[in-house]
This record gives sequence, structure tokens and C-alpha cells, in this order.
Amino acid sequence: MAGTIAIKNGYVFDPLNEINGEIMDIFIKDGKVVRELSAAEMKDIKVIDASGMTVMPGGVDSHSHVAGAKVNAGRSMRPEDHYKANLQKTSLTHSGSGYTVPSVYKQGYDYAAMGYTTVFEAAVPPLEARHTHEEMRATPLLDMGGYMVLGNNFFLMRYFRDGDMEKAAAYVAWMMKTHKTYGIKCVNPAGVENWGWGKNINSLDEANIHFEITPREVIKGLTEINELLGMPMPVHLHANNLGHPGCYAITKDSLKISDGVKTRQDMDVEWAETKTDPSRDRSVYLTHLMFNSFAGTTWGDCESGVKDIADYINNKDHVVIDSGCTPFGEATVMTGDGPAIHDLYTLTGNKWSNTDVEMECGSGVLPFTYFKSNPVHSLQWAMGLECLLLINDPWKTIMTTDSPNGGPFTKYPEVMTWIMSEAFRKQTFSECHKWANDRSELGGINRELSLYDLAILTRANPAKTIGMAHRKGSLGVGADGDVTVYNINPQQLDANNYEALLRTFRKAEYTVKDGEVVAVKGEIVSLPEKRTYYSEVHVEDEREKEMLTDVKEWFRYYTLGFANYPTPEKYLQNPTPIQVNVVR
Repeated sequence: MAGTIAIKNGYVFDPLNEINGEIMDIFIKDGKVVRELSAAEMKDIKVIDASGMTVMPGGVDSHSHVAGAKVNAGRSMRPEDHYKANLQKTSLTHSGSGYTVPSVYKQGYDYAAMGYTTVFEAAVPPLEARHTHEEMRATPLLDMGGYMVLGNNFFLMRYFRDGDMEKAAAYVAWMMKTHKTYGIKCVNPAGVENWGWGKNINSLDEANIHFEITPREVIKGLTEINELLGMPMPVHLHANNLGHPGCYAITKDSLKISDGVKTRQDMDVEWAETKTDPSRDRSVYLTHLMFNSFAGTTWGDCESGVKDIADYINNKDHVVIDSGCTPFGEATVMTGDGPAIHDLYTLTGNKWSNTDVEMECGSGVLPFTYFKSNPVHSLQWAMGLECLLLINDPWKTIMTTDSPNGGPFTKYPEVMTWIMSEAFRKQTFSECHKWANDRSELGGINRELSLYDLAILTRANPAKTIGMAHRKGSLGVGADGDVTVYNINPQQLDANNYEALLRTFRKAEYTVKDGEVVAVKGEIVSLPEKRTYYSEVHVEDEREKEMLTDVKEWFRYYTLGFANYPTPEKYLQNPTPIQVNVVR
């Protein structure tokens, strides 16, 4: 019976339902979690005996770079990346290649092998949305969506300058529907526009050229629009001065801008059963905290500023972060923050690509390698783990590598093991440059996260943060039948035996999507349908008409016609709109 399965006798970790290692059975019918199955239904279905194993909801990655023009540029720039990781074609699966930036087929299989079923692309340039959707469509197994880059958009900067928030909100709503995207991404607000003229922004109150808009105004404006529209997720903020010594100060000040903003999540969806409130309660989602947390004034005296930001977050309830860990080895740095990539180019001399996406945003791509022998790289490794260990409440944290910026998502097992095993951290410390210990707090942290904590960081909280907890990140009745079974017996868990943890996290015993087993011990065994989520945001027709008059007037400056700008729904695999701000 397709989409119907029983997973029996496992130790279940489901934080949204406050289930912490209870031995339970999970029943899935027609792709959804149900309370029970009848005796007749149990006769013909697949049963997984999870005795002595750990059962969690399917993994949810709320920040990864897996689709779009810059990702494809990374693949093109790095032929050397492809011979290092190859996947042979089987009777069921496509061939594929790529280590830091795998091909679309391979990345879907790799995620599923680790137990992940849902992944969101963290930066979609509007003009390149069609390309992004084409790659998401071709990625197998994963339910997906993408965040639209809006922090340097010409139309929004004009509206913010003129104080016309109603047109700005109508524009954001129209853009989400037009390009089938899900949430608002803000990258180096007001600064990327300056980069088109060889400049950047260095403070929250420095106005950019031409528009004379400050980062503070952009962050404040987007946050207000986000809550006015009732968007599923908070504004996803990539702060100014990322990757520079001393940037932790502007990061902390940026977080203060949305303090006190009342959250409003207005989605017309059916909610799965949960014991905790699954709706979002944060007004800002700070991305890759590690890259935003350098203290010091130069690379000669830089140190970790994570503790200062963590102390702030520990005393505030409006912030959620993802970590952006750097697990050493090869990476491909790609971001909408053009000047940040150029700075890396001047530091390394590595090959470099830069793009200005007309009136909307920009991006850059650069190959990179993190070395344990390098003092700054070893410090970054420590800082990434501090992001997850110094913030007390795991519901304020999400585990990522900002893949492939800090490292590929296939390094998640290493990060999982570091945060669960102090012994593994000490072993890695012994191989690092001494800066990792001398200029960070990590060496004094003896905290080890539990399997319950891990389920929060990699399932429950990513789903809750981005507004997908109505169907993802839990095993409550009505949730999608996405399940990961790890061959870990919580009663016998030994954090000192970190090699065993690494092996287990690299290949889940079973990955189940929509009630179908898709991977067994890392081998793909089925390819059920996937979905593409986007926000269909509603505003008054009159407001949209007024805004579109402006847009059509300015469209003469674009290199394509207005009629060719939207992304048709046919570009999406199984399009699944989330109705937002519906008048009832």
C-alpha cells in the first residue's frame, strides 16, 4: 500500500510533541501520520522494526544553496570538484558528480541518504527564479522552496525612501506570487547596490548612493512588511560587513532593529497535531551567525565575538539563528554579498566570479579550502560550534554549514557529532592551530547536546522557524509521513565513541518520505513525488494595481519584457502554494 507504513518499537524524538526518547509506534497512511492503522490495513503494509533505534521526523534544512544561477556557476567554475565525488547510474537513479557543489540528482540522493526530506534554497534572485525552479524541479526526493533576495531591490529602496509602505508591501506580495518564492531574504542591506559602483556600506546608518537609504531603514522596512503581510517565516537576514574583523557589533545592532516587532503569521493551512505551539514567534532569522561574529580590528588580532551575540540572544526572544559551521576541507563560497566575495578574492587570489543582477541584487562565487593549520580557519571552526553551544535555548538555533560556504551539507554528520561529543571536539582541537583555543570560548564548554536537542536543531526548529511546522518537523497526527531512523540506541549512547556516531549520521538506517522508504543504509530504493512550496500572498487589488503602474513604468530599464518576467507554475514540480494574508 503506497504511502502506508508502520515504524514500530523505536525510541522516538519529536520535540514539537514533547516526546523525548519514548518507545512508540509511528503509523503513516496515504503519506500522512495517523493515530493508528486497522488490523486489515496492517496486513499488507511494510513494517519497519526500529527496536533499539532512534526515530525522528525527516530532516529539514532551512538554509542551503542548492539551486540557481550562482550554484550552477559554482559547478561550472570547479571542474576539479567533480572528479572527487562520483555517483554511478543505477536502474533507479541517475549518475551524478560534485563534492562541494553536487549535481542536482546527486544532491537529492545525498540529502536523502542522511535522513533529510525537506530543503530550502536560501537566496533566489527574482530575475533568475526560473533557473532556480528548473534546478529544484530536477532535484529528486526533496520537498523544496526558496527565499527571494530583496534587500537591494530598486523598487523597494524607492518605496522606503518615499515612505510608501503600502506599495512596498504590495510589491513584495506580487513578487512572491510572480516568482513562486516563499520568504524574504535580505543580504548586506543597501550595500550590494553600492557594490555595483565599487563601494560598500560600513554602518547601519550610512546611506547608499543614488537611493540614500540606510541598512537600518531596509531592515526595519522589510521586517514591518513581513509582519504586515503575515509571512510564514521571519525576514532572513544576512547582516552587513559579513566576514570582517569587528563585524559582530553591527550584527548585534542589526538584531536590535526588530526587537519589539509583533510577529504575525497568517497562513491558511491545516496544522498537524502538536503539543507545543508550532507557529513562529521570532521576527528575525539571522543567517550563518559564525560569519557575522568576528571580533577584533584586523586578521592579526581577530577573535570570536559569538559569546557577545549569544548573551544578547539568550536574553531576547525575537531572534533565531542558523550557525554556518565550517567543518574543514573544501568549500565553494557563494553569496548575494558581492563585496564580501571580492574581499575573499583579494585575500586568497582564488578564481572569482561576480554578477550584478540588474536592478535587484548581485552575487559572487569563489572556491575555498578551510585548513586546520590556518589560524583564522581554525577559529572559524570553533566559532561555528559556539553558535550552537553558547545559546542556551536550542529553539533559538538551527544547525547549518551555509552549504557550500562553510562546507558541503554532506559534512552535517561531523557537525552533529561535534555538538554531541566533547571528546570529538577535543580531538579536533588537538589538530587545530592554537588560535581556535586561545581566541574562542569553545575550549571551556563541556556542554553536549542530546538526541532531543539534535531533533530540535535539525527538524523541529527549522520547520517552526520557516512556517512549515504545520506539516514538517514533527510526527504528530496530520504531519507529512517523513521519518528518519538512525541505528543509535539512546540507552547505550556513548558520546566518547564519536566514530560510531559519525558512521550512523552519514547513512540513516531508513529514510521515509510521505510513507515510502526512499533510502536504506544510504542506498536509494524509491523515488516518490516531491513538492515545491511558495507563498501566495494576498493584498487588495487596488493596491496591487497602483504598484504595478510603477513597476511597468520602470521595466523599460530591464533587459527583458514585462510579459517574460514571471515564473510560470509549470517550472515547479508539484507546486504547493501556501495561502498568506487571505481575507476571511
